[in-house]
Amino acid sequence: MVFDYKGSVFNNKGRNDTAMTSLFTDATIFVFLPWVLWRLLHKALPIVVLPILIGILLAVWHAPIQELGIPSSYGDTIGWVAVLVLAFTAGLEMWQHPEGDTSAHAIASPSLGRLLGGAGVALGIPFLVGSFLAYTCFLPLHGWQAPLASPLIAAASIGLCISVSALPVLIGVVRELDAAQRPLGQLALKLAVVDDAALWVGLAVLQFAHRGTAALHGWTGLEFLAIALLVGLAAAGNWASRHFRHPPAWVIWVTVPIYLAAGSWASMQLGLHELIGAYFAGAIMPPSWVRRLPIEQVGTFALIWLAPMFFGHSGLRINGDALTWPSIIASFALVGISILSKIGAVYVFPPTPGLKPRQALGIGALLQCKGLMEIVAATILHEQGMLSDFAFASLMVLAVVSTVLTGPLFRLLAPR
Repeated sequence: MVFDYKGSVFNNKGRNDTAMTSLFTDATIFVFLPWVLWRLLHKALPIVVLPILIGILLAVWHAPIQELGIPSSYGDTIGWVAVLVLAFTAGLEMWQHPEGDTSAHAIASPSLGRLLGGAGVALGIPFLVGSFLAYTCFLPLHGWQAPLASPLIAAASIGLCISVSALPVLIGVVRELDAAQRPLGQLALKLAVVDDAALWVGLAVLQFAHRGTAALHGWTGLEFLAIALLVGLAAAGNWASRHFRHPPAWVIWVTVPIYLAAGSWASMQLGLHELIGAYFAGAIMPPSWVRRLPIEQVGTFALIWLAPMFFGHSGLRINGDALTWPSIIASFALVGISILSKIGAVYVFPPTPGLKPRQALGIGALLQCKGLMEIVAATILHEQGMLSDFAFASLMVLAVVSTVLTGPLFRLLAPR
């Protein structure tokens, strides 16, 4: 056998050139085009929804983008790493608060019990209402039953997506509020922090419930190592919070990728999604260390220039034939359920005593924003067969619509 070295080199070079061309085309469609539209629209729409909309439209129109090598393998990898970083920064942002002097318009700080109770009601009512209506009204529809999950698990998956609040998007929204409305935004953020943590816990619980006792069979030493690693990371973060509050900057920067990689690997080894481990790895880092990190800059860069390929590819994963007029009607029904249940929950049980009705409505309008969190949650559940193509398509539309409506709803309902 004769080995053609030159031919092999040229073939590899050709494959590399093709992969780079596909990546460039991928980035043009899902990164640069959304950015141009975002600027032309004067940032009226959140940039996170634009690549999703482009992906959904391409899927519905059955555009032959596969001939262009889209989604590209490099684009998939870049988008995936970016979303891991976003999940990690979402965990880090649990310790961040929007800046600004709001003393003239301050709202009484709630007790921890009242805050947790308000967050529980704001999350629990939409979850219960959404799960019940999904089980009784949506799952009986054609194509809505999950391929690999029981009806109860499928209904709970839809209910979890309906109850989500988008912490990263809310942080950006709150930063843009004027001084008079900033206290409402800060209170909404406190609730969203609890809701965000509950989302990742809920995803883990649903995945364990979906796998049943099979989740515990066939465990090797690696699973126990993963548990020990997570416990060790939490213990190290707790120790550093008390005894090593102000380390050199290089120690923090070395620790960040270690936490991200270790948390993602541990959750994957336990049969959970890597994003769950990335989020909790960020959440258990020492707060005094976190405040020295440029979280906003890193998150903004990943959101605008890297993660859009993940969002666009998520839109492409929609079965274009599943987004029929009945699915669109169902999507808007889910939008109504999500908005009314979230706003109603905050109105019925305000997170702090003494809130005026319009203040409670304004907080509810902020919390109904789905943004990145629901997109990630729905993608995870769909990949694992816990959501059908029809449900996934409708939930993606819900994420887009609820995120777009957040600003107008807040301006309509909040005090002037």
